[in-house]
Amino acid sequence: MNNKQLYLRMAVVGSILLGFYLLAAVVVSGLTGFPLLPILLVGIVLLPAFQYKLGKWLATRGAEEMPETGQYQEIHHMTETLCQRMDLPKPKLMVMEMGTPNAFATGRKGAGVVVVSTELLAILERDELEGVIAHELAHIKNRDVITMVIGQSIGTIVGYAAYFIVTALGERSMASIILGMVASMLANFLVMLFVLAISRYREYVADADAKAAIGGNGDPLARALEKIALGSEGRESTVDDSVAALCIFNSSGGLLQSLLRTHPPAEKRIQKLRS
Repeated sequence: MNNKQLYLRMAVVGSILLGFYLLAAVVVSGLTGFPLLPILLVGIVLLPAFQYKLGKWLATRGAEEMPETGQYQEIHHMTETLCQRMDLPKPKLMVMEMGTPNAFATGRKGAGVVVVSTELLAILERDELEGVIAHELAHIKNRDVITMVIGQSIGTIVGYAAYFIVTALGERSMASIILGMVASMLANFLVMLFVLAISRYREYVADADAKAAIGGNGDPLARALEKIALGSEGRESTVDDSVAALCIFNSSGGLLQSLLRTHPPAEKRIQKLRS
């Protein structure tokens, strides 16, 4: 699967999400009598902005800013070089105990943050860490965090639309309210399946961009993923699910693991990096 295929898949899924949102906004407008434009404004601008600010604060609240001297000096120099190659302003670097070796990026281009765990720094060689940081920088450059926040906002709006439809068509009763809540959860779940698909695609793209940034050699990042996966076995992450979705490695799943996971299987990413 090349990058063009990945971008095409992301565009298709994004178009489906946009269709869900526009339909939901029209329905909410029709059932409540609110003008359509303010609903669109809330769903595309205000709600994502609030979720973005809150999510960034929650993700970094347990992290400490990485000093530019001492043991971290080389990491700052490495990041500056990568940012020059990727035409990206240098983000804030932070360090955090996560319970497992991991890293994540949050924020947007010009106001990004890259957080690495102390557990990660303890096991990676320099070139492997360079691959991981390049991967996180790619997420910031590609505006992945903003994309995911908008997707979650669409899920919220679609869920409300489903609730309004069910309660408007039924009698004003407790049963109608319960059915509306169930419909809302199911609608939100359906939208999130598409959001999670984008999440998996963006990991492949970030891997490919990181590979290009470190000279076209994907082996350092592949080795890093192998070490991260091995180092995570039998250890419990201390970050919550919302932050785990941002991390370079997330092994969580569910009953429908292939659909509900936020990341592709590590072995597939490693294989693609080495191909």
